[in-house]
Amino acid sequence: MRHSFATALFVLASAALAVGGAAPAAAEDKPAGTIRIEYVPPKNPEHQALYALVQERHALEKVQNVFGALRLPMDLKVRTIGCDGVSNAWYQPIDNVPTVTLCYEYLYEIWKTLPVATTEGITRIDAVAGQFFFAVAHEFGHLVFDVYDVPIFAHQEDAADAFATYVMLQFREDAPRLISGAAWSYYQFIKDFREHPKATLPLAAFSSNHGQPEERFFNLLCIAYGSDQKLYAGMVEKGYLPQSRAKDCKYEFGDLQRAFRQQIAPHIDKERAAKVLATGWLTGVVEPPRLR
Repeated sequence: MRHSFATALFVLASAALAVGGAAPAAAEDKPAGTIRIEYVPPKNPEHQALYALVQERHALEKVQNVFGALRLPMDLKVRTIGCDGVSNAWYQPIDNVPTVTLCYEYLYEIWKTLPVATTEGITRIDAVAGQFFFAVAHEFGHLVFDVYDVPIFAHQEDAADAFATYVMLQFREDAPRLISGAAWSYYQFIKDFREHPKATLPLAAFSSNHGQPEERFFNLLCIAYGSDQKLYAGMVEKGYLPQSRAKDCKYEFGDLQRAFRQQIAPHIDKERAAKVLATGWLTGVVEPPRLR
């Protein structure tokens, strides 16, 4: 996924506060931005059924609802769009509007690779919801880093993955299903790990600003396990998360939790967030149809 970062418009407010030692304004006093959504009709006829499905399931409205708990200093947009054959999702300001873009090609790829039946305890609903939410939350991670001028050490992509995982874990009722569903996208890379525990990659593969799928898989599991070692004990017991990594995961989660509380939480409407988190988003969801 490609991203564009750092627009001066996002940090004008915080920069102005630093001049002359002015006291920071309360978050409640900031003008509230809104999240606009757009389902752009696809160019590829093959994506028409998907286009109808995401609208029928109110996919972007759910994104609007969840991330509407953020106190935004400006309007932003989330859209689905055809990307001329490129499977991708990204964050980029467009005409000074922070915009999260999800390609139909990327959503089609998720839909196309859903498990035929429940696999490793992961249902089709878990797989589609987990992967979709992880992708959206990852891009929102990039967005909030820009909007709130959050300092990032090391890779932005790792930080965005951590942000997405932390957000999913806040949905206490749905978190295990969202986490396992998000992990499904990496299943093809680790499904035969017991028979083939070694991986060989060209050196250039490690030059990407994104971690390798296997790394992202272990990071996702480690953060979840670190948040609740009893709830996610199966990750270690089944051998998906090596004990050598698992023993320090609570510290990794602790670092992430502290950073989120200091840098992101002050920008969240706590009352609205509580309502969002109390919603069982996966309750009663009908299984997505298979590709025709």
